[in-house]
Amino acid sequence: MRLRPFQPSDLSAITHLFYETVHSVTAKDYTQEQREAWAPASMFKNESSWFESLTRNDTFVVEDGARVVGFIDISAEGYLDRLFVHKDYQRQGVATQLLKAAEAKMEERGIDIITTEVSITAKAFFEHHGFKVVKDQVVYKNGVGLRSFKMEKHSS
Repeated sequence: MRLRPFQPSDLSAITHLFYETVHSVTAKDYTQEQREAWAPASMFKNESSWFESLTRNDTFVVEDGARVVGFIDISAEGYLDRLFVHKDYQRQGVATQLLKAAEAKMEERGIDIITTEVSITAKAFFEHHGFKVVKDQVVYKNGVGLRSFKMEKHSS
């Protein structure tokens, strides 16, 4: 598996990975209604907003052969927007590899605090990597509430 910067040709693989991960990996923590609100099938009709976000942010992917198996994107200011790993590659170090790349990019930029909003499913991973919960919250996606956590990590 190798880490590399996002390329425009990755867009479809990333949106499909996001959709499939939300609908499978988070199923133990979120209802079907919540997962459909979070990642509706209609999202594929508007991949241009994803493209804008992924190209504006620092975005990295991990690929296994030619298959994108994970991605992360983080803003220049240190807001980690998304970190998702394919359901078949969970607990294989992909997320850690992606997070380290994002943290290195922020260190390079002199950013001292990384902030993010994470799902119930991802909370333990981020805590393991030094993030602290600053707020337990409910966010609304397409009119449906989903519990999540605002978290942050200060550089050492």
